[in-house]
Amino acid sequence: MRIDVWSDIACPWCYVGKRRLESALGGFEHADDVEVVWHSFELDPSAPVPPVETSTTALARKYGGGPEQIAAMQERVSETAAGEGLDLQLGRTLHLNTRDGHRLIHLALDKGGPELQGRLKEALLDAYFVQAQDVTDRAVLTTLAEGVGLGATEVAEVLESDAYDAAVTADVEQARAYGANGVPFFVVDGRYGISGAQPTEVFAGALQQAWSERRPVLQRVGPAGTTGEDAAACGPDGCELPQG
Repeated sequence: MRIDVWSDIACPWCYVGKRRLESALGGFEHADDVEVVWHSFELDPSAPVPPVETSTTALARKYGGGPEQIAAMQERVSETAAGEGLDLQLGRTLHLNTRDGHRLIHLALDKGGPELQGRLKEALLDAYFVQAQDVTDRAVLTTLAEGVGLGATEVAEVLESDAYDAAVTADVEQARAYGANGVPFFVVDGRYGISGAQPTEVFAGALQQAWSERRPVLQRVGPAGTTGEDAAACGPDGCELPQG
């Protein structure tokens, strides 16, 4: 079974949603038969490279209000994230462009499948939100990519070209075709859409529902008032004789 996830590297709720999905998978008995594939979604494709301001400053400029109000909002998000084991440094993060990171996420999927892609996604989120690193810096991106097993040469070839640029754009278009205008956005087994960082139990319920529909449990029926007990039948050792 497959879960497709649209998210941005610079989206705190995407990190929270990732942890909640992982918690649900941790309690799902068929988790080994589930693959998670990450898709791109840029919240601000016009963000500059290199970054010129903090996220706090950019949010205050976009929504109005002072830096103190934005910092208070960020603190509330951080408190929620802490409940999922995340130590987000939102006051230190930069307002930046995430397209190169998304292109490398596509490279990781091509080179190592969903498992390698997932490791790079985690590394990028940790670098941005916990370490407060500039993930537009190509040296930073290369270090992160090498750390999960990608080669420096193949990373450089992507960063120095427009490789996977069309794939990023296609991901965004697919998300909008699903009706997603924000992230995170999850699609479970191509049938169930989950918008936002929903509670873990929402993910758990969707997993169970999708799995049961793929492999329905046979309901045995029998005479009225019974649960479908066996009746006369033939097997390898012969046929049963009529009762009575």
